[in-house]
This record gives sequence, C-alpha cells and structure tokens, in this order.
Amino acid sequence: MGQEKAKSPSTVDFIKQLPEAYPIAPIPFKDELGRAIDFSRYKGKLLLVNMWATWCSPCVRELPALARLSEKFPTDSFQLLPISIDAEGQSLVKPFLKDLGLSNFTTYYDKEQALGQVFPLDTIPATYILNTAGELIAYVRSYVDWEDERVLALVDRLIKEQVPRPPLR
Repeated sequence: MGQEKAKSPSTVDFIKQLPEAYPIAPIPFKDELGRAIDFSRYKGKLLLVNMWATWCSPCVRELPALARLSEKFPTDSFQLLPISIDAEGQSLVKPFLKDLGLSNFTTYYDKEQALGQVFPLDTIPATYILNTAGELIAYVRSYVDWEDERVLALVDRLIKEQVPRPPLR
C-alpha cells in the first residue's frame, strides 16, 4: 500500500541542463573533406555535439546508439555532430568505423583539439547540447545510453523547446 516503484537508474541523470544558455565561440573543426566548419553552420537546429576518440572504450560503446539516435529526429530541427579528437584524424577513424560496422556514420574531426577552447576535453565521451542559436544549454561528460527512453524524451523536449512559437494576437 502506498509503496512507490523505485525509479530505475538512467544515464539521463548525468545530463546537466544549464539555468541559462551560454554563448559558444565559433571554433572551427573539419568535415570529412577536410573543410573547416563551425557550429554557426547549424543555427536553427538543436545540436548534439559528441566528442569522442577511437581509444576511448565508452565513446566507442556510444557510437552505434548515436548513429541510431540521429535517425530518430527530423533533420530540419536536430543535428548530431560526432567529433573525433584522434590525433591521426581520418587515416585512423575511417577504417575504425568500418570495422565497427559504421562505415556510413558521419563524423567530424578536431585532431588539434581546438574545440578545447570552448569545451573541456579532459574527459570523454563528452556531449554538449547547443540550442538553435548555437548556445550551450546542456552537457554530459560521461557515457550516455542514447537509446534510453528518458534520454530520448529529454532530447525530444529540448527540440520542441527550440520551435518558435507564433506570436500572440
């Protein structure tokens, strides 16, 4: 009687939401063609920026779920940006992803770790969530089960919060 079911643990509890959005400087990283890009390219979308490396086993464990996550939300309002910080860049990462069965997985590169100017890179995996204006609104510096229903609900809520509301009449 009156006994509540204990809430099962979830990695969603590791995700820290900021009380207010924090501006992020436009630090460039590289796409698969070696072109410099930055987060301003994705304004208007909720960005999930996942910093990872081939030598990081929790990072590698997240990759398949991240690949599936990117397919769950509409691309006009959500963008996954996995960014490898491997010093060897594509020469190591491309064959590594192929061996994992993720040869179609799009990743970006920051082998110089320039993004360390805006994100701490001492602990990975690390995921930074940016709003449609490119401002930091949440982060997690740990492994996350990106297929957990509570995590998916959080991402869905964050996307919906970004949708512009029509003006009141």
